[in-house]
Amino acid sequence: MVRIPGVNHLDVVKALQKAGFHVARQGKHIVMTDGHRVVTIPRHNPVNAFALGTIVRGAGLSVERFRNLL
Repeated sequence: MVRIPGVNHLDVVKALQKAGFHVARQGKHIVMTDGHRVVTIPRHNPVNAFALGTIVRGAGLSVERFRNLL
């Protein structure tokens, strides 16, 4: 599993928006989609490193690409 140190959930949202995702809905979690993939981001600060790795993998991004988007 890919591990990335914890990041604020708003920074994760901004990085995914740069990658072409948009917010589909919000509640206790933020659900984002690019039309093909759907990722769910918990509203935790910071987002757990394991959860962040799952989000990045689910978005189809590499760790290096995600770090560049941050």
